[in-house]
Amino acid sequence: MHFVGKLNREIYNCITDNIVTDDVIITVDQLEHILERHPDAYRKVIHSLRDTLEDPDYIIEDKHQNTGLVIKKIKDHREHTQMVLRICTSDDKPGYKNSIISCWEISEKRLENYLRNKRLLYKKE
Repeated sequence: MHFVGKLNREIYNCITDNIVTDDVIITVDQLEHILERHPDAYRKVIHSLRDTLEDPDYIIEDKHQNTGLVIKKIKDHREHTQMVLRICTSDDKPGYKNSIISCWEISEKRLENYLRNKRLLYKKE
């Protein structure tokens, strides 16, 4: 398990207001999942996890409860980082943390599609 950073509750309350911890982690299993599923993007997205978490451009509703798609433009690139973030709530086992489930790159075209067809929870001003 690796500590990634802290949630800004003012931003992430859009996913749920039942946030029990500010700590965000990523497990070794999830890092391996990202490497296996998204090997071309691995190096870029791994280095941008904290920046994406702390300063997202968009948060879009995910199909899973207490989970959001956190999106941030990658500096000096045309792509965006998309992170799946699961928020730990009082319904979870004690000791659980907010967790990054996966992360990969998406194109500007994919982002535009999300913004048209999914529920936008947060947009950076």
